[in-house]
Amino acid sequence: MGKRLLPLLVVALGIGMFVLLQVTRTPPPAVDVAERAWPVSTVEVSLGTHHSHVSLYGEVVAPGRVTITAPLPGRIAERPVMEGSRVEAGDLLVALDDDDIQPVVVQAEAELARIEAELEAQHVRFASDTEVLTRENELLANARQQVERMRSLVRRNLASRAELDQYENDIARAEVTRLTRQGELNQQPARVAELEAQRAAARAQLNEARRDAERARAHAEFAAIVTELAVAPGDRVREGDALLDIIPLQGMEVRARVSADLEPELLEALAASSALVAHDSQGNRYRLRGMAGVGDPAGTEAIFTSDRPPLWLRPGKLVTLSLERPATEASLAVPHDALYGNDLLYIVEESRLLPLPVTYVGEIPGPDGSPWALVKGSELVDGQRVVTTHLPNAVDGLAVEPVPVDSGARESEDAP
Repeated sequence: MGKRLLPLLVVALGIGMFVLLQVTRTPPPAVDVAERAWPVSTVEVSLGTHHSHVSLYGEVVAPGRVTITAPLPGRIAERPVMEGSRVEAGDLLVALDDDDIQPVVVQAEAELARIEAELEAQHVRFASDTEVLTRENELLANARQQVERMRSLVRRNLASRAELDQYENDIARAEVTRLTRQGELNQQPARVAELEAQRAAARAQLNEARRDAERARAHAEFAAIVTELAVAPGDRVREGDALLDIIPLQGMEVRARVSADLEPELLEALAASSALVAHDSQGNRYRLRGMAGVGDPAGTEAIFTSDRPPLWLRPGKLVTLSLERPATEASLAVPHDALYGNDLLYIVEESRLLPLPVTYVGEIPGPDGSPWALVKGSELVDGQRVVTTHLPNAVDGLAVEPVPVDSGARESEDAP
């Protein structure tokens, strides 16, 4: 019996000792967990009026491109220009052989001379027929008097009836001739009008032939660049065949698509005659001339022109432009790292982050020349401290510790 109780007593004794130790042990010291404050750089809010910039990607086009065509069929005699040649106003571009051009002019001149001679002959004929008609009328009057005398002789049996009939037949034939000639004279205005119309048509054909002969030697009408050569000296061409293209130096444009939210701003500036200027990467200046007449849901093309286009500007090239937008009042320039999602800044208030909604306007050169973001917002107030260190875990109420600007190099190492 005692042997059976001994193990139980040992177990009970161990449990008792454990409980005694738990009750009499010294409690561990309390550990205080301090909240970490993240070091951040800040800038003071100072609202002002700024001109932001927006990057646009455009393509060079040449709406003033001219295609030189052959005015007449013939052989190419001269083509002193090459692909890419730069020409000035008055320079010869291409010329057809004179032996193919002059016969056309001579033929048109001969046709005009023939019609003018025929018209002159018609006037002479009219004058002659008028004089003849006058004489015929006089002869007819005399003949009628002779018939009356013959009738008197016939009534007195001094002449035969056959002689009277002969006189009357002569008068009838003379009357027919007079009527025919009078009809010819009556048609004179119509014949003259027809010949004058033919003369006008022949004169127009001559002018066209002379014009084509002049165009057969094509000269540049403005300073331009030669492109799309289609012929060489010795080639034979038909009327209307394309010979070459020229692109005016002053007529090239850069067309860049702008977003739908930026379009109303540019249209308002154009309506107010405000000069909006853009620059390319080399500093060349472009002026906003207008907006394209047709757009789509993605936006509309803005049209830029340059008074002094660079020599490298060619149709089809892609150009990146930095457009200076209209002035934005009550705006703030901050580094891009200060922005969260393009619509949120954090300010420091009582050593904690406070979110501040803003509207992204565009870019503006920062103090070091790098692009900064220009924002505006109804809750921005002068004197606020905006956090410029980008914190991936930034949330409302996060503890932060502003640091001097010269310590900014260590912020990225400490940032979470």
